[in-house]
Amino acid sequence: MRLSILDQSPIVSGRTPTQALEATIELAQRAEKLGYHRYWLAEHHNMRGLADPSPEILLGQVVAATSRMRVGTGGVLLPYYSPLKVAEVFRMYENLFPGRIDLGIGRAPGGDRMTADAMNARAFDDMDAFPRQVMDVVGWLDRTLPEDHPHALVQAMPTGVSSPEVWLLGSSDYSGALSSYLGLRFAFAHFINAQGGDAVSQSYRRDFRPSARESTPYAMVCAFALCAESADEAERLASSIDLRRLQMATGRESVIATAAEAQAYPYTDRDRDIIRRERARAVIGTPDQVKARLEEIAQAYAADELMVITITGDYATRMRSYELLAAEFGLEGR
Repeated sequence: MRLSILDQSPIVSGRTPTQALEATIELAQRAEKLGYHRYWLAEHHNMRGLADPSPEILLGQVVAATSRMRVGTGGVLLPYYSPLKVAEVFRMYENLFPGRIDLGIGRAPGGDRMTADAMNARAFDDMDAFPRQVMDVVGWLDRTLPEDHPHALVQAMPTGVSSPEVWLLGSSDYSGALSSYLGLRFAFAHFINAQGGDAVSQSYRRDFRPSARESTPYAMVCAFALCAESADEAERLASSIDLRRLQMATGRESVIATAAEAQAYPYTDRDRDIIRRERARAVIGTPDQVKARLEEIAQAYAADELMVITITGDYATRMRSYELLAAEFGLEGR
């Protein structure tokens, strides 16, 4: 099974956003050597702990710093943007790096409501607009807009013989149903919602309608995973993401705590209950334990591919987790 990476460019306590972005590029280069199939970059706004509000920009740096691995967005939050402009950006990348570009599309705000209003106050007024936006992006990428489209004569430049892969991303049944209807690839975010995604992905496969882009369904599941040489070390490293998710669940947001900072935090009983609840969205342990659980998830989701997101309280242990996972899955040398 193909194994890929989602990177949110986390800002670790004591480090700068610049260092977070440098760590993203360094990890991408290492991931390519390890044999990971694709590397996606996430979009978030007004978050002190995440350094990437513009994955379409960071994508250019990552794809230029690597040579073979597919690189993409996980994803562009389409309601904020002009479909034509999105198509132009990705047509440009496809011309510069043919056969290596993925356009993952999401519809979430990527931040709080005040930030969403500042980004585009009307972006989420009409949620029924999202399918039209997706169809417009695909139409401009592939030069397949219907003749009666009001902008049918407009081309997304530069044209070319190939086109990026297009994925719809989701953590509920909405994007799965839309992906199957439009005949697009689909990625479910288990790391956001660990409940019900298996049924969503199975429905996507069952209801898939072949399209000019995809003759058969192709599904991916993205899970949070963290592994270390020992279970105790994995638990120590997981304290950083435990605190991060506790803060997010209680309306707070900050940089990623180091393991020492997270372990010294004065947790209440309620805090510990929240952490136990949030652990359903994480796979943590030794490499063999993590691999076994990820394979269970992939089987339950009928997934063709696994994508992993890992955040720890320092960049070295994050990279080490990916190295251990690659070795356990036998990716080396692919």
